Amino acid sequence: MADLKKQIIAQLNLKDLKPEDIGDDQPLFVEGLGLDSIDALELIVLLQQEYKIKLANAEEGQSVFRSVRTMAQYITDHQGKSTA
Repeated sequence: MADLKKQIIAQLNLKDLKPEDIGDDQPLFVEGLGLDSIDALELIVLLQQEYKIKLANAEEGQSVFRSVRTMAQYITDHQGKSTA
């Protein structure tokens, strides 16, 4: 999950954070890292560019982007299915 954290930090330009500053189960939005809707779009781009995964809909994004652990699990579950 450290690699995913590094990718999130780079994609969202979170220069003040290190991977170890982000808990695996820490919420990414609101009370956790405090990400917003623009950050959500950047995370969608990250999934598409790095992993060739597209979200089915916005509701799916809410559960996928709950934490780094939920993102990692989603990538693991979908990586083989969505590659071109």
